[in-house]
Amino acid sequence: MNLKDAVSAIKGVGPKKAEALKKLDIDSVEDFLYFYPRSYQDWRQATPVGQLRDGELSLIQGTVKLKIKGGYGKKQTLKLLVSDDSGSAEVVFFNAAYLLNKFEVEQVYFFYGKVSVEYGKVQLRHPEFLKSGQKPAYGILPVYPLTRGISQTDLYKWQHMAQHLLNQLEEPLSQQMLERNKLCSLMYALENIHFPQDRNHLKAAKYRLVFDELLFLQIGLLSVKNRITSEEKGIVFPKEITTEFFVNRLPYSLTEAQARVLEEIEADMETDKVMNRLVQGDVGSGKTVVAEAALYKTVKSGFQGVLMAPTELLAKQHFNGLREEFEGHEVEVGFLSGSMTAKNKRETLERLAEGNIHVLVGTHALIQPTVQFKKLGLVITDEQHRFGVNQRNLLTEKGQNPDVLVMTATPIPRTLAVVLYGDLDISVIDQLPPGRQQIITQAFHKNNRASAYNFVGQQVAEGRQAYVVAPLIEESETLENVISAEELHQQLQKEFKEAKVGLLHGEMRQAEKDVIMEQFYEGTIHILVSTVVIEVGINVPNATVMVIENAERFGLAQLHQLRGRVGRGRHQSYCLLLSKGETEVSKERISTMVSTSDGFAIAEKDLALRGPGEFFGFRQHGLPDLKLADLGRHTKILLQAREEARAILQKDPKLLTEEMAGIRAKTIQLFGENAVLSI
Repeated sequence: MNLKDAVSAIKGVGPKKAEALKKLDIDSVEDFLYFYPRSYQDWRQATPVGQLRDGELSLIQGTVKLKIKGGYGKKQTLKLLVSDDSGSAEVVFFNAAYLLNKFEVEQVYFFYGKVSVEYGKVQLRHPEFLKSGQKPAYGILPVYPLTRGISQTDLYKWQHMAQHLLNQLEEPLSQQMLERNKLCSLMYALENIHFPQDRNHLKAAKYRLVFDELLFLQIGLLSVKNRITSEEKGIVFPKEITTEFFVNRLPYSLTEAQARVLEEIEADMETDKVMNRLVQGDVGSGKTVVAEAALYKTVKSGFQGVLMAPTELLAKQHFNGLREEFEGHEVEVGFLSGSMTAKNKRETLERLAEGNIHVLVGTHALIQPTVQFKKLGLVITDEQHRFGVNQRNLLTEKGQNPDVLVMTATPIPRTLAVVLYGDLDISVIDQLPPGRQQIITQAFHKNNRASAYNFVGQQVAEGRQAYVVAPLIEESETLENVISAEELHQQLQKEFKEAKVGLLHGEMRQAEKDVIMEQFYEGTIHILVSTVVIEVGINVPNATVMVIENAERFGLAQLHQLRGRVGRGRHQSYCLLLSKGETEVSKERISTMVSTSDGFAIAEKDLALRGPGEFFGFRQHGLPDLKLADLGRHTKILLQAREEARAILQKDPKLLTEEMAGIRAKTIQLFGENAVLSI
C-alpha cells in the first residue's frame, strides 16, 4: 500500500465507507495523516473520585458496586455506582439497552468523560469506558471529527494503518531550516499529532504543522503575487507636482487620517520603487477622495490612471464622481464596461490609446487585451477582495511598472491583511469625516417584524427611502424560516400600497439592474428589496433605513457593509436587524452590530466567531484552508514563517534547486500548477 493510493486500499474501507470519508475530505491514504484530531483524551492518569471537579474532562478507575436499570425497550437508562478508595460517582447512560450486559458488579473499569457535580453528587454522563486491563497502549487518544457512517473506532484503526507508511513521506524542509526554526521532522510531527507520547511531543508536533501551513501559504502568496523584489524600477513622479491645488479646491477639508494616507501615497509615488499600497478604511471614511488626489498627481505628471471596480453600478458611481471632482482641472475621464455598444467601446479605446482619456474607470472589461494605454502610471482597484490577484496583474502589465493602489472598505485585522495582501504596504484611514452621523442599529426578533416595518412606513411617509435585504433570491425547499427577496417583494407590495417597491437581485441582466438602481437613486422607487448585490452599491443619500431579514444568515463583516449603504446624507439613518437565530454565535453577531459601528472592532470579532478559514474566504482566493494554524493566535509563528518564505524565494526564486524540490512539490500540491505563476 502507498500513501497516494485511494482510501479503498485500506483494509475495511469499502465503497460506502469511502463515500462517507469523502465528506471528511479524505480521498487518499495520505489524507488520513493530514486529518487531524479535534481534541484528545488523556488516559494516562486516573483522578481519584474524591478529587473530581465540575465541568472537567477526567479519567476515573473504579469498581462497579451497583447497577440500576430503568425504563423500557431501547429507551432504557442504566445507572452505575462506581467507587474507589476516595469516594463514589454515578455513571449514567441513556438509551442504553445495548449496554445492559456490558458491565459486571464488583469488576473494575475505566471511565472517561465530563464531570458534573450538583449538590455534592458526582456524575459522569455517557462516558467512554474500558474494562481494567484494556487501557490503550497510547495514553493520549485522538478524538476526530465524524460524519454519518464513520466511527471513532474506524478512524483510530485506519489512522494506525496509515502511520505504518510514514517512512514514505519526503521531508520538504532542509536540515538547516529545521534547526534554524527549532522544528521537529515531518515524520515525528505526523506521528505525534495523532498518537502523542506526552503533551511535549504533541506541542512540538503542532508547532511544526502550524509552521508548515503558514510557510506554504506565504510561499504560495509571494509567488502568486510576484512580490519578490524586482530589479525593474518604477515610475518616479515629480515632487514639484503636488496634490495641494486639487485638495484646496475641495468643498471640505481632509481629515487627519486622509491627509496622512495621502502623504504616504505621494511619498511612494516619488520614489523609483513600484508602489503597492493597500488603503483600508471603514465605510464612509473617505478613501475615494484620496484615490482621486493620487489620480490628479498621475495625470498632471503626464501619465494615465485606471480605476477598476467590481460592479458596473460602483464603476458608474466612481465615473460620475470623478467627472464632478475633476471639473475645471482639465482631466478627461472615460468609462468602459462590458454592456457598452461596440461603437462606444471602439471610440473609448481609440481615445485611450491616443492619450486623450486621462483616467479610465470600468469593470473587468478593463483587463481585455484590446484595452491599450498610451502611458499608464497608476492602477487603482476598489474592493480588492473581489478580484483575483491575477486580474490585478493583467492590469499592471498594460504599463511600464505602474504604481498600484488597492482600496477596500472591508476592514481586515492587521494580521490577516499582512497575509492576504503579501508585500503590500498598508495604510489605514481610521477616522470618519466630521458631521457623519452614527447609524442607529436595532435588533428585532421574528415575532416583532411588524414594528420594524411600521417604522419603515413612517420613514417613507416622511419622504425617505429604505433598503430591505433578503439572503435568498427565491424560495428554498431546503431552508426553513428563510425568506427570499421575491417573497418579500410580493409581501411589501401588498403592505405598502402607496409606495413603489422595487426588486433587485444578482440573476437580473445588468441593464435591468441599472434601471432599478437609477430609479432608486432618483427617488421613484421608495423601498428596494434586494439580495446582497447592494453590499457594494451606489450612493443614495436619501436612503435612511436598512432592513436586513434573516440577519443570522450573514457574517458580521457583511452586515457591517450592508449597514454602510445608509447614513450617507444629512438625515438620521437606521439599521434594523430581523433575526430568527437562536444560536450563541448568531446572538453574539447581532449584539456586536448593535453595540459598535467600528469596522475594525467588528472585523476582529468576526475573525473570532468564524475562524480564519471562513473569514478569510481562503477558497475564494484559491488558497488552501488552514487546519491547525489560527492567524489570531499564531502571529509569532506567522511572522517567523514569513521571514523563512522570503529567504527561500530570495535564495531560489523559481525553487529549482535540489534542496527546494520538496518545497516546490508541496507548494504546487497546495496551490495548483496554474496558481504558482512565477515558479
